[in-house]
Amino acid sequence: MARPRSDINERILRAAAERFLHDGVDGASLRQIAQEAGTSVGMVSYYFPTKDDLFVAVVEDKYRTVLRDITAAFAPGDTFEAQSLRLYQRLAALDEDKFRVVRVVLREALVASPRMPALLARFSEGHVPVVFQAVMRALASGELRGDLPPPAAVVATVALGALPQLLLRVVGPSLPAGVEVPPRAAVAATMHSVLLRGVAAPEGAER
Repeated sequence: MARPRSDINERILRAAAERFLHDGVDGASLRQIAQEAGTSVGMVSYYFPTKDDLFVAVVEDKYRTVLRDITAAFAPGDTFEAQSLRLYQRLAALDEDKFRVVRVVLREALVASPRMPALLARFSEGHVPVVFQAVMRALASGELRGDLPPPAAVVATVALGALPQLLLRVVGPSLPAGVEVPPRAAVAATMHSVLLRGVAAPEGAER
């Protein structure tokens, strides 16, 4: 039974995300993307004239939803503790399609891709100001340490939520048999505690 024509865009984006992750954007073959999407190279080029256009579409397709989740997590009117916990829970619950695109973006960052400036500009208009504003509210209310530079607080908030989830999904399946992989929700709760309370023992506590 032939696939419905209306899903061709989705199939191309899914196949491209997989190829970009394994081969890099520059190394990915449009012919192979088309084959895995069940279409032709000409049809891929019709929807996405250049490979960079395809890459932008792959990221934007999932980023819009992630941005909505981050914005909802940091909706004003709640404490930073509650907001950041919602963020970490949502990051833990990201489906594999969205996390695949997160990995594609990180791969591009690691190879200093020429596409990164455009991505950073997009993020600077997206989740970065959302998290920054939440951090500034938390600093003003005394929920976060006053001596902590806002950029450091923003980086810590995002990194502690996202990077452990990335390692869990990438490294977890290759761990030796018998090594227990913690649930993603449990990792989110642990890293949220680290964000708010740090890892050092309180002054005066037994070590």
